[in-house]
Amino acid sequence: MANMQEIAKLAGVSLGTVSHVLNNTATVREPRRTRVLQAIQALGYQPSQLARGLRRDHTNMIGMIIPDVTNPFFPAVVRGAEDVAFSSGYRLILCNTDNDHSKELIHLNELRTYLPAGLIVIPSNFSDLTTQAESYRQAGTGVVCIDRLPKNWSGDSVTADNKAGAYNATRHLIRLGHTRIATITGPLHLTNAKERLEGFRRAMKEAKLPLAPEYIQETRFDKQGGYSKTQVLLRLIPPPTAIFAGNDMIALGVLLAVRESGLRCPEDVSIIGFDDLDLGETTNPSLSSVSQSGYQLGTTAARLLLDRKEGDASPAKHIVLETVLKLRDSVAPPLSRETSGTRARRRNKE
Repeated sequence: MANMQEIAKLAGVSLGTVSHVLNNTATVREPRRTRVLQAIQALGYQPSQLARGLRRDHTNMIGMIIPDVTNPFFPAVVRGAEDVAFSSGYRLILCNTDNDHSKELIHLNELRTYLPAGLIVIPSNFSDLTTQAESYRQAGTGVVCIDRLPKNWSGDSVTADNKAGAYNATRHLIRLGHTRIATITGPLHLTNAKERLEGFRRAMKEAKLPLAPEYIQETRFDKQGGYSKTQVLLRLIPPPTAIFAGNDMIALGVLLAVRESGLRCPEDVSIIGFDDLDLGETTNPSLSSVSQSGYQLGTTAARLLLDRKEGDASPAKHIVLETVLKLRDSVAPPLSRETSGTRARRRNKE
């Protein structure tokens, strides 16, 4: 592998001139700079990012930790962060935790050895990053948490307005005439799941609608969890006529369980999800959902991180992005009591 001495020899310049060209630490006049670049290309020189990082106290790499690489919401978040990082001369390193805090800690400890310029984290289940984040910040590395927040977090963050999104979705169902509305939440130790439940409760309380404890079901943020909890809800007497799902993956499970129970959506059960994944437009019926932009979450977090790198020393920022209710075919007014009663009796006979 070529080294800087060979580049200097081929270009007919000093080693210092090569260093200035590679690191942009001083202006090198043409045609000397051109000769150095031509020598670099001819020799196929690849600078060591870690060696450069040791000289500068950081590399041009940004670490990003996500909880579930198979969840279709997260790729857009990663893409947003990567677009901003790449356009600013940084490169993104992606780590997946499988929602396992012990795996998250391993990634955090190992990423530190790469001297990253910054860190973007979507925390895992039961995550507490306070100690690790403080060690990064003391080393001059910014940390931004997005989507959900770990326990006792006081640093920079970017989240969606989960409470407002859930409130608006539930209020829409109420305005359609639904009074028996259930929700299937994500894990309530996660801040985004907890906030969405708060928004749901607020809408129900304002409408003075009763909310039986069994109408609130907690599960994982996945399709299987939504499917199994919907089966529980549909066995209740009376069952709900509408379900607000904590995310679109849960909502897909709800839709499947409703269909397999011999019911129709939205005629028998209306469904609203959260995230507005692209695949929601292809379901039958198409899925109504609270839209939060994963891409915007990623771009906002990356810009905040780079602002810190460029010297922004203001107090911790907590950026909350707006959500929008996207209505499609999975919601409708409830059936009359007579019609729904007849269908319920028919299902029981079957």
